[in-house]
Amino acid sequence: MRIVVMGVSGCGKTTLGEALAAALGLPYVEGDALHSPQNVARMAAGVPLTDADRQDWLHEIGQQLARAGNGVVVSCSALKRSYRDLLRRAAPDLRLVYLRGEPPLLAQRLAARRGHYMPASLLQSQLDTLEPPAPDERAIEVDASHSPAQVLAHVRRQLQVPPA
Repeated sequence: MRIVVMGVSGCGKTTLGEALAAALGLPYVEGDALHSPQNVARMAAGVPLTDADRQDWLHEIGQQLARAGNGVVVSCSALKRSYRDLLRRAAPDLRLVYLRGEPPLLAQRLAARRGHYMPASLLQSQLDTLEPPAPDERAIEVDASHSPAQVLAHVRRQLQVPPA
């Protein structure tokens, strides 16, 4: 099972990704850790990434997905359909989990977050870039305002994985 937990900053990708990987007995890959130092510096300076900035990062995530023989859970914003299509080329069996959140909730979470290079000022640019998954992408959509336990339980049900 190859899964990408996607959504804008502050939606809970890391929290869900780690919990889902543990529940499924799969490795977890933090997509933010795969950004180049240049991309991290741009974001830390409040500069939104362009499609060109994201290409090497997306290719690296695709390689992580392709190499995961027994499965993997990866967190990745995957904001655009074209990004997700690139990831699906690397892993045709890819499952998406889309964490959808309302801007006030996301802003509140980003304001409370410490030690991350992504400033809250970039949230609007991510929201502007976001193309929610289309029905043909068969994404599991989850409301990010629910508790982590509720989100995990919903995703497990959708993946038809029995509770622990």
